[in-house]
Amino acid sequence: MPERTPSPLLDALSSRVVVADGAMGTALQAHDLSLDDFAGLEGCNEILNVTRPDVVRGIHRGYLAAGADAIETNTFGANFANLAEYDIADRIHELSESGARLAREVADEFATPERPRFVLGSVGPGTKLPTLGHAPFATLRDAYAEEVRGLLAGGVDAVLVETTQDILQTKASIIGAHRAMTAAGRRVPVIASITVETTGTMLLGTEVGAALAALEPLGVDVIGLNCATGPAEMSEHLRQLSQQARVPLSVMPNAGLPELGPNGAVYPLGPEGLADALSGFVREFGVGLVGGCCGTTDEHIRQLAEAVADLRPKPRDPRPEPGVSSLYQAVPFAQDASVLVIGERTNANGSKAFREAMLEGRIDDCVEIAKAQTRDGAHLLDLCVDYVGRDGAADMAELATRLAT
Repeated sequence: MPERTPSPLLDALSSRVVVADGAMGTALQAHDLSLDDFAGLEGCNEILNVTRPDVVRGIHRGYLAAGADAIETNTFGANFANLAEYDIADRIHELSESGARLAREVADEFATPERPRFVLGSVGPGTKLPTLGHAPFATLRDAYAEEVRGLLAGGVDAVLVETTQDILQTKASIIGAHRAMTAAGRRVPVIASITVETTGTMLLGTEVGAALAALEPLGVDVIGLNCATGPAEMSEHLRQLSQQARVPLSVMPNAGLPELGPNGAVYPLGPEGLADALSGFVREFGVGLVGGCCGTTDEHIRQLAEAVADLRPKPRDPRPEPGVSSLYQAVPFAQDASVLVIGERTNANGSKAFREAMLEGRIDDCVEIAKAQTRDGAHLLDLCVDYVGRDGAADMAELATRLAT
């Protein structure tokens, strides 16, 4: 990883509120684009970076004119999973770079020495969740790296890993981003923005504390929430991040929970409501990067920028809880009611029963041994599969996947 270089974006976050833009997808839908505009690839928004750059530029200009400090590239779906569905996965770098160059060009039109404008390279999750076995982790990681290489070539100021639903997919994105920076010899901040559903967890059941424990050690520079819900549903999750996260916070909610109207989804939260909620997050939780997701418009951003213009994020005194994370929850090392109990019977070198089950391919028996330890009070499991003559990587992939879920 190249050494961290000075970041005007992080400098800005240390002293004031930075306002990001609003929705790209719903803004594109409002242009009533034709199939020809999409080069026959209906719904592939990223192709518009080369077929209709005027439309993409216009959306960027609208948000900057409304008062945004930062705009996101039109590259949310420029990843392996999305582009492979259109049979253009070989264009990941091209579409990422073109999207970044468009945003950079427009941001520089509005930038002044007193007020720089920033470009956030949007890295969406795609449709493949590695935890569920949809695609190998390494395949996704390398494709995200290719996307970020394109974003860096196009001149982004930060990488925004957003709308993440699977903690393993989020890790693949972040690790891919770091690998791309190493290859490019250029380090920019990484913003990790997870999506928490109305259930109170990420799509696969991950709690906010577990996401923080898993992602912060990967070297993210900002962490926060976006999409799925409006600001009201994000409040308690932001409170937890405010209390525990060591890095600056971001929030980019939808314009409320979508409602089904005669012409499709309608987002009910108006500009004033969004501005009131997010300015409250700045005052109460010290959030430094604010913006909008689905259903938010130029007017949402205009009123938001006005509402936070004279605010500074509330100073925070985070109290991190050192610990580890499973797919679902974080386990702190410090236990109030007992010592931290680590189950050792899932170790092929220490448990004959586990070793024999593994060697004979009785994976269900291995899982039962693990379950028995958790029932007996183990907080963590020591999974060790190393054994002479075995393919340790294959054994670990099989067993870690089963035990994680």
